[in-house]
Formats: sequence, structure tokens, C-alpha cells
Amino acid sequence: NIVVLSGSPRKGANTDIMVEAFAQAARERGHAVEVVPVARKRIAGCLGCKYCFSHEGVCAQKDEMGDVIETLKSADMAVFASPIYWFDVTAQEKAAIDRLYAFGGIGFPFHKTALLLDSHSDGVYDAAIAQYKLMRVLQLEDQGIVTISGMTERDSMATSPKLDEVRALARKLV
Repeated sequence: NIVVLSGSPRKGANTDIMVEAFAQAARERGHAVEVVPVARKRIAGCLGCKYCFSHEGVCAQKDEMGDVIETLKSADMAVFASPIYWFDVTAQEKAAIDRLYAFGGIGFPFHKTALLLDSHSDGVYDAAIAQYKLMRVLQLEDQGIVTISGMTERDSMATSPKLDEVRALARKLV
């Protein structure tokens, strides 16, 4: 069971195209895939209050992240997908990632992760990848990272040859 957290606020644009290519290829291999458009949900940033540590992973904030947490509880793998805004994942994606702190007290239900990033320019991925690699501390198993630059138009992804890398990542999952 794979859950994709998509951080693009632009519906139907490049990140959505990339996510759909991943999801379709994973489904063809027999995986159940749910795409959660976190950028289009009402998700506040983490307060660092640790309420979740004393309440079995339930957050003190009552927003749509509660539903995302519930969805992730049945996941074997989480995929983080985002366009790059100002050299990092979108603020919406980062808010959702920060709120995964709720699993800190109860343990992460998923043990595998992957990262899908797209951008206009090449060489802008360092911050997002560094943040993602910190998940190794949580003993989450990285399945792969795909970066796709050259997204100059809203639908540039549709003709990107690098979509094959996205599909290949999905197809190699066990």
C-alpha cells in the first residue's frame, strides 16, 4: 500500500502528471496507490507541542492532517512529491512532512519512502534531498529519488523523457 503526498498547489500541472505516471506504473505492478494532494488541504504547521506523544499520535490541531495521518497508518510506503519552490519542497509539502512528527511517539507505520521532485532549473534540489535523507535517522528505507528539471510550461512534464525514470522507480518496488 503506497501513499503519495503531493505538494503541488497547481492542479493538473507538472507534479500531478509526474505523480500520476508513478501511480499508474505502481498499480500495474499490483500495488494499491492513494494520492493525497496535501497542498490542496487545510494543513497547519507543526506546533512542536508534543500533544501527539501523549495522545497516541493524535495531533492537538484539528485540520485535514488528521485524515492524512489516518491514511498513512495503513501505508507500507510514503512517496513525497513536490515541485521545487525557492530551492526546496513547497511550504504545503513541508507542513505535511513536519506534521509527521505525530508518528514520533507511536512509530512510523510505513518503512519505505521515495522522493519525486520537479523544477524549472537544474541543480536546485540540494535542500529538499538533504531533508529527505534525514529520514534515514528514522530507519525508513529509501527506494529512490527522481529529479526532473526543464519544467518551463504547465504541461512540460507530459513530454519529459525523465518520466521513464519515475515509472521505472514504481516498477522496481517489491
